[in-house]
Amino acid sequence: MKNRKKSKTAMLANHNKSPSGDLAREIAQAGAICYRRTDDGRLEVLMVGSRRNGRWGVPKGHLGAGESSDLTASRESFEEAGVIGSVDRAVFGSFTYRKDSTPHRYHVAVHLLEVTGISDDYPEKTIRKKAWFPLDAAVTEASQPGLRALMVKLANSRSVPSF
Repeated sequence: MKNRKKSKTAMLANHNKSPSGDLAREIAQAGAICYRRTDDGRLEVLMVGSRRNGRWGVPKGHLGAGESSDLTASRESFEEAGVIGSVDRAVFGSFTYRKDSTPHRYHVAVHLLEVTGISDDYPEKTIRKKAWFPLDAAVTEASQPGLRALMVKLANSRSVPSF
């Protein structure tokens, strides 16, 4: 009986190995769809470029010890894009992605963040690009399929919360 348990454990461990033999892990992250309204009422989304490949996404990162996902989303938005604003405490949606350089799978809880200002000085100012996109263009530009789906969900929402 003991050998069977070992065998099942070994099989599960192998199942979670990448082709290179590294153990894959599920990694929790949080991020934010940072938005604002233009003078004519259109919704715009702030996107940031990946440091690895420059593809467009939303500010996101690892949850700090004891940190809630909405707090992480707010912190990452400031660190990566200088965003100041009101974050919705409820998770708007989530998506999963993998990086080319690691076997891990990242699960991102996404919050909506209404931008009220942008700081001129923030930690990743010199290493990331950022740009405002009309929501329909953000759907096209988002590099992750799951993020594109969340942008579509936002576009189909009857109203965007105001905090």
